[in-house]
Formats: sequence, C-alpha cells, structure tokens
Amino acid sequence: MFTALKSKRPEDQFEVKIDQGTMGSEGLEFPSKSPNVADTAVDEESLHFKGETAAIEQETHDNPEIAALPLSVRQLINLTDDPNLPTITFRYFVLSIIFVIPGAFLSQMSYFRTTKAPYSIFFVQIACHYAGHFMARPEPAPWSIKEHVLVTLTAASGATYNLGYAPIVLAELWYGTRVNPAVAIFFMLSIVWIGYSFAALARQILLPDPEYIWPQALMQTTLFETFRKTDTSSALARRQMKVFFFALLGMTMWQFLPEYVFPFASSLAFLCWVAPRNPVANFIGSGIGGMGFLNLSLDWSNVNWNGSSIMTTPYWTQVILFLAFAFNCWVLLPAAKWGNLGSFKHGLMSNSLFLGNGTTYPTLDVLTPDYHLNMTAYEEYGPMYMGLQNVWATFFDYAKLPAAVTWILTFGYAQVSGNVRRIWSSRKAEKSTKSESIHHQYHDRLNVIQRQYKEIPWWWYAILFSVAFIILIVFLALGHLFIPIWTLFVALASAAILVIPFAWLYAISNYQLETGSFNELMYGYMVHTKAGEAHQHPCGPSVYGSIAGDAWYRAQYMLQDQKIGHYMHIPPRTVFFSQVFGTCMGVPINYAVIRWIMDTKGDYLTGKKMDPLNQWTGQSLRTSNTMGVQYAVLGPKRLFAETEMAVLPWSFLIGAAIPPILFCFHRFFPQLRIDLWNVSIFFGGLAMFYGNISTGYTSAIIGGYVVMYWAYRRHFEVWKRYNYLLAAAFDAGFNLNMLLVFFFFGAGKQISMPKWWGNDATSVERCFALES
Repeated sequence: MFTALKSKRPEDQFEVKIDQGTMGSEGLEFPSKSPNVADTAVDEESLHFKGETAAIEQETHDNPEIAALPLSVRQLINLTDDPNLPTITFRYFVLSIIFVIPGAFLSQMSYFRTTKAPYSIFFVQIACHYAGHFMARPEPAPWSIKEHVLVTLTAASGATYNLGYAPIVLAELWYGTRVNPAVAIFFMLSIVWIGYSFAALARQILLPDPEYIWPQALMQTTLFETFRKTDTSSALARRQMKVFFFALLGMTMWQFLPEYVFPFASSLAFLCWVAPRNPVANFIGSGIGGMGFLNLSLDWSNVNWNGSSIMTTPYWTQVILFLAFAFNCWVLLPAAKWGNLGSFKHGLMSNSLFLGNGTTYPTLDVLTPDYHLNMTAYEEYGPMYMGLQNVWATFFDYAKLPAAVTWILTFGYAQVSGNVRRIWSSRKAEKSTKSESIHHQYHDRLNVIQRQYKEIPWWWYAILFSVAFIILIVFLALGHLFIPIWTLFVALASAAILVIPFAWLYAISNYQLETGSFNELMYGYMVHTKAGEAHQHPCGPSVYGSIAGDAWYRAQYMLQDQKIGHYMHIPPRTVFFSQVFGTCMGVPINYAVIRWIMDTKGDYLTGKKMDPLNQWTGQSLRTSNTMGVQYAVLGPKRLFAETEMAVLPWSFLIGAAIPPILFCFHRFFPQLRIDLWNVSIFFGGLAMFYGNISTGYTSAIIGGYVVMYWAYRRHFEVWKRYNYLLAAAFDAGFNLNMLLVFFFFGAGKQISMPKWWGNDATSVERCFALES
C-alpha cells in the first residue's frame, strides 16, 4: 500500500501543531475557553462561536503565519497536518475506478442529448466518504481524508466529457470520414495533457499565493473539512452534516417542481400576469423568449447560473454580471426590437443562421464535394444572417479576450509582477538551499506546511507536453485531423498567452472567461490564406478549437484542483498523479460512448430518422457544424461583409483599449474603485448568449446580495460555517434531482407531466401573447 510522498530532508520533517481542544468549523484547533452552558444547541453553538472567534483572533495576532492568510481561508481551512496519513492506497484505486467510469460515460453521453443528466463532483465527494469508510472496515488502517480528496480529484479529471468528441463525430456522421479509433483516443488524451502541462505556466504565480483563494476550491475544501471533523466526533460538525443532508434532500425534492411538476415556478413573469394578452408586456416580462424584466425564478438552475455562483462568487463580480445582463436584455433587446439597432429583424434571440427571408440557412447545400464553398449555390441562396442578439454576443465574445490581457497588464500588473520577482528571488535561494519547492516564496501557514512535501518537477510537465505534442504532430502529418501542422503552433502559442490572464481572473473572481468562438474565428482566417486554402474542411475549426480551448480549460481545472490539494495538505506529486491517472481512465470510456452512440443513434443525430423521444438531437454538434461552415467554408471575410456583422472585427481594438483607459482614471480617482469595474467580466456577461432564457438573473442578484454581502458582513460567524456547505448541498441536490428525472421520466420511455394550470401547454409562464 502506497503512502504519502514526503521529503527526505530532516529540516522539512515537521508537523504543525496547535493545542488540542474544541474543533471549529474553520478547521482550527484551539483550547476550549467556553464555560459550561445550558444544554441547548442554540446557546452552545452561540457561545462556541464567540469563544472560537476570540481564539482565532488571538492566534492570528500571535502568529504571523496565520495572519498572512485571507480571513475566509484562515477561518475555514484546517491549519494542521499529519504527513503520515495514507494517500495512494488500494482503496484509492478501487474507488477511483468505481466513480470515474460511470461519470465519464454519463458526462459524454449527455452532450448528444437534448436534456442532460450532469454527473456532479459533489456526488462523488459525498458518496466517496461513505464508500471509503465501508472499505476501511476489514483493514486496520482507517479511511484517510487525503484518500478522500485524491479520489475526488481523480474523478474531477476523468469523470467528464472530452472536447475532442465534436470533430470525431462530425467527420463520420456528416462528412463520411471515420477517424481511426486509436487516432481518436490518443487525440482526446493529447488535448487534455496539453492543457495539464500548460498549468505549469501559471502555477508558480497563482497557486501558492494566499491572496488567490480560488473560490470553487475553497467551497469543495469546506465540504471536505466538514466530513473530516465529523469523523472526529465534533458536535458542531455533526450539526453541520445534518444541515448539509437536510439541504441536499430539500433541494432534491424541490427541484421536481420547476423541472417537472410545476414549471410555472421556473419563471415568474409578473407583467404577464397583469397583461397576459398584451404582446409588449409579454415581451418585456417574459423570461422565456423575452427581456425578463421584473422576472423572478424559483429554479436553482436559473438562479445559480454559474454553478454555486451566488454563494461562492464575490459580490462585486455578481454585480458586474448582473449589469451586463441588464444592459443586454433591458437595453439592447428593446433597441433591436423597436428601435434602429440593426436592420435584420428575423431571429432576434436565435443562434441559428438565416436566409434573408428569415428561414433557416441550408448550410450543407453550399458545400462542394471537397468541402469548399459552392459559389454558385451561395450566390443563389444569398448571405448568411445571424440573429441580432447573437451578433452583439459575438462582438463582446471577441472583445473580452484582449480585455482580459490588457486588464491584467494594467490592474493586475503590480501583484503578478511582484509574484514573478518573488519567484525569481526564490530561484536564487533554491540554488543555495537546494530546495525545489515553490512554497518557499511565501511564509503563510499553508505554504509552510507544504514545504515538507516534494514539489512537482518542471520536467514532469515537459514530458506530458512532449508526449501530447508528438502525438498531435504525427496525426497532423498523416492527415488524420483536418488541419495543417503550422496551425497547431498558433493554437498552442495563443493558448499560452491566455492561460495566465484567464486563470488569474478565475482565481480571484470565480468567473471563468470562456474563449467562445474566438478559436474557430482564428482558424477561419488562417485557412483562408494561400498557406491554408487546402484545409477548409468544416471539421477543421472543431479540431483547432478543441486543441486551443482545452489548453486553457484543462489548465484552469488542474490548477483549481491543485489548490484543493494545497488547502488539504496533499503532497503535490500525488495530486499530479491522481489527475493524470483520471484522464487515462476517462478518455477511453468517452470514446466507447461516442462509438456506441454513432452506431446506434447516428441517424437520429443527423436527422435521417425522427427520434420519437426528441432526445438524441445533438444540439451542440449542430452548433459546431454551423461554425465549421461559417468560419472554414464561408470564411470571416465574407461573413463580416454583411452590414450587421461589419462591426465585429472592431471588437478586438475596443476590448484592448478600454482597460488602459480605466486604469488611467483609477490612478487619478482611486476612491471610485474602478479596479472593481472589470470589463473583461462585463464583456463576458454581454457575450453570454441568453437566447430565449432571460429569467433568474434578478433572483440571482437578490440572493447574491443576501449571501455574499449582507450575511458575509453582518453575520460572518454563521456565514463561514454554512455558506459553502449549503452551496455544495444545493448543487448536489440539484444534480441528484436531474439524474432522478432523467432515469424516471426520460431514460427509457419519455413520461411527460400532464398539462395543467402550472404547466400550460401554450406558455408555462402564462405569457399568451408572446410573439415567437
């Protein structure tokens, strides 16, 4: 049985200890100072809060290592470590296989269906706790919290879908080209490994710095800490666990109402109640096909638009995103519908391509047999039009990328450059001390603890990158992946530039800035040059986008999970192993699902047969195919020649210019806190294609104010014990409900809810005059 990989140097062999006493929610152990109190849970907990807070304040004052941590971190994270706890064990391998295989299957399958049954990492986190204790019964060694963390991190890496599925499926089902199974599997593995290796570019800057808390990682760590303290028989931890499971059960039961029985609750359109037959009032008030003004939602999936965001995302980020939504749906939408914002009035809130008369564009009819543009057919059908909301979403989708780069070069420069100088100084110190740890740069308690473990050497990342790079080069040289070799270098270079700014933004704000269609646009420009004119296959943008996109996405996920390992005092090399091991298990399962679906559901996906359940529609695949035709076949030059889309290329200049301008204002007027007006997040909110769903955002900002502003500032003691715990419970309950709805009402025979007042056949919102 394997154990933790620990440093062999005697100077690093230590265990940080604090006097044993009452175990608090934040994971610190302090001497119990509370006197005997009445035998009531409320009084006991109240006094416990006060005594614990005083102990924390005293410890913080006396110990600069703890004082160096942000308040939320030192209040929630356990600052003691037992380096002898087991990590990589037989139980670890068994449980990893048990949780990764079904997760990879369900996650990949969901991307072919109209409705999805998400595989929640919180489910793994909860179920793994009890499965681990069950497996520990016949063994002398008890179930370790570090085993628990590592199984969860392995599932986070392997029990997910793979971006590389899109070009593989498109090539076979739409264009008659079957990608060799070995090519497909190693292509999918390589794009993941490229992303994991790119994490090394940002790791030293963003991982050990205590100021970068990574809110999602902090939320998951809080749940781990609660399980750990439950094992130590803490009375408070047991109460927290009861709250967690009651919240999980409550959310699971509640979601049956908006998701199935009572859809009316998912979008409360008050203006439609006042004027149910007025088209203007219906459009303004509807959250499903309208502006969503004065619209509330009781559906967690609508309120929680970014996965526990209202309970983990800083309030200032939520305000920016709400303002982006309000400008998008309450300013631009009415300007487009009733004003002069754009002349093309068809498909205002649609993401399809249209003919001039508003009907769907027949994209496949304008292709030649060798997948180039058929100019005769194109001139016959006319230009491709986009819905206006999709046009401005695309504009801001392009603008947010340069904005993210120039924002970090201005507002984030001081902190990032300071970290880089600290890294450079620590490198000099390493030569004299022969230390390889990035944790010597900082002197907070968490980094001090991590110094005892061997650091991940840079050449581990280099080997991972080299293997993936060689795989891609060989496949491209043999013509298996539809794109020219030289575009691979562009994809990797552009991704390398974006890794640090995107990860920096996510680490401080819990907002993931997605690349959107930028990668596909870049590929379109490249293949419409003389050097790339032979590679205008519609699958090319999907291949290029999966390589460049995963280089960022997987880097972000790897860093986030390594931050969990940092919080939970897991040896870095063990975390690295668990992440790569997860991908090695998950990707072959992903491909097996792809193969099964193409063999059994392929005709449904292409539309040759009508799916009686209307589930196997492959909506995301159709979007990828549309972009393939739009960028690779038609080309950006023709696309942007249309009046409505001529402004799109200017987005890059605007996105790059605004942060430096704001930074200048911030230097002269610091009291305005312009540093919180993050335009890359604002543009990201504007780039979010709301389509026909504009409900939930008002409810979200109200909930965010209550949780992340009012409760955080007025009732911090209660907030710190229950906020992240409830966030995890609500997410797990929602995902469990979706899984139950999927299995009971949609996996086999589809069982629809009978129509009634709360599930009206015309409009569940009861907006009966809403125009389509």
